[in-house]
Amino acid sequence: MKKILLISLIIWVQTESIVACAQEIRKGYEHLFLPKRSYVVYRTLNDIQIDGKGDEVSWKKVEWSGGFADIEGDRKPKPLYPTQVKMLWDKNYLYILAELTEPHIWSYYTTRDQIVYHENDFEIFIDPDGDTHNYYEFELNAANTLFDLFLPKPYRNGGQPLISWNSEGFKSAVSIVGTINNPSDVDQKWTVEMAIPFKSLNVGQTTPTPVDGQIWKIDFSRVNWQTDVVDGKYQKKKDEKTGNALPEYNWVWSPTGEINMHTPERWGMLQFSGNTVKNQNVEFKLPVDEELKNYLWLIYYKQHEFRRKHGGFASSLAELSLPDVFKGSTGMSAKLELVASQNQFSAKLTTNNGVVLSLNESSLLQKSQPNKNHE
Repeated sequence: MKKILLISLIIWVQTESIVACAQEIRKGYEHLFLPKRSYVVYRTLNDIQIDGKGDEVSWKKVEWSGGFADIEGDRKPKPLYPTQVKMLWDKNYLYILAELTEPHIWSYYTTRDQIVYHENDFEIFIDPDGDTHNYYEFELNAANTLFDLFLPKPYRNGGQPLISWNSEGFKSAVSIVGTINNPSDVDQKWTVEMAIPFKSLNVGQTTPTPVDGQIWKIDFSRVNWQTDVVDGKYQKKKDEKTGNALPEYNWVWSPTGEINMHTPERWGMLQFSGNTVKNQNVEFKLPVDEELKNYLWLIYYKQHEFRRKHGGFASSLAELSLPDVFKGSTGMSAKLELVASQNQFSAKLTTNNGVVLSLNESSLLQKSQPNKNHE
């Protein structure tokens, strides 16, 4: 018994040591490593009619995601109004149902691809393969106006949005408890229901129908503006000194730690289950390499900060105050290689079982597995 207790104590001390080390090397960057939320999505029992109501049996059985938080996390106050989502899927679509509590529902944009986040809106971000490149964004307002776009890479890395891309076969509908664009009453909520075709996620590469256990990176955002009523219409509140609109609220499902949704590495995780909603007994399984990826992202953040200060990337880990061997809380370890010039770098982690993860200055995350045929 004493031996078991001693072994448990050693494991606990080692784990605490690893956690303390992780906290130390992330000092100053903690807000970029907030816990990621996760959701297991189950298959439908029946056809889903996109009407904004979500009253099918499948919708009634599936759980809500839990409430949204401020995009910066606990550093900012909780949202004024609740938001929640739930999801389903079948062989053709990912279904999303979002419920947004709102006492004053308004939307004046009615033309597709108007920039609807200039009004109150609901937004979806999807990166199917999780490499932070080639991802999709969908935005909808209470008038059911869609703004959809594709990004080859994040804005921080020079990505230019392809607004001309349209999600072929996308379906959506909005239902409102209240009256839109009527400041004389108090509304309750608006609900948006949508179906995103897997086959429409096809820019540069085809996104196949997910399989059981597959994980996508996904996040949701709600933009909400403070308003006044002028001549019977809603108007954004303005700063009395500058005359500019007051900053919007950004309420999200999985906080990114800063006012920027275009950080796909910090989005939440969606795990597809082959079970239907009748058999919701699957637990989310965190990928075993998630800690390794986080270590690479720490290098990425530190490298770009180093470049801002010194005009070029660091050529050694010592310059970034980082060790060249990563040790995870689960006992996983990996050797790090860093190659850099003034304007480029590549960081590569190799585990003892041959898995290689790499990340470069443009935030492209790649993974390769050992060739088992040659082991």
